[in-house]
Amino acid sequence: MTLTAIDLTCVRNGQALFAPVSFTLVPGTAIRLQGPNGVGKTTLLRAIAGLGQRPEGTLRLDGRPVGETEAAFAYSGHLDAIKPALTVLENLTFWAEIHGASNIQDTLSHFALTSLITRPAGRLSAGQKRRLGLARLALSRARIWLMDEPTVSLDEASIAALGAVLTNHLAAGGAALIATHLPLPIEATPLTLSAAKPTKITDPFLAEGAL
Repeated sequence: MTLTAIDLTCVRNGQALFAPVSFTLVPGTAIRLQGPNGVGKTTLLRAIAGLGQRPEGTLRLDGRPVGETEAAFAYSGHLDAIKPALTVLENLTFWAEIHGASNIQDTLSHFALTSLITRPAGRLSAGQKRRLGLARLALSRARIWLMDEPTVSLDEASIAALGAVLTNHLAAGGAALIATHLPLPIEATPLTLSAAKPTKITDPFLAEGAL
């Protein structure tokens, strides 16, 4: 599944957040999304995932509009999408049932969560919560992973575990678009977002001194 973006940007309050970018994300590859704080990396990932207003420009999956393809993306953001009142096992079981996955035990073991299966997610450390959130992503059958700062709060062993999961995902024909300021445990092509030039307001009702 190939994701093609042409002159893509996101707009907020009539102003583009970043200069238009174009890229092609093909199966088996990853792109590292980079740029200064506030330029719109998170906004772009969420827009592609369908969690916000669709970005301006052209965005297609295998030549078709993104909105016509269901379950193509799995998104992992700053929040780990876990329910604090449920245990680690209950959280993963919930997501496994949604995705039709059966490899819960392997996923628990891979992210060193087996000893924590009865602990409520709300009592986990920041690093443990991040590992649980990434384990949720690993259960997904989506072909394209959209990841926002996935290595934050992870120790060296957990980063290596994430690298192994990403390597397997790419080897199976998946792809990943990853926003991060930190080194990644896999090879990824850099894509830098730069701030868009300010747009001059032409609406007479918004122009200075109009009121």
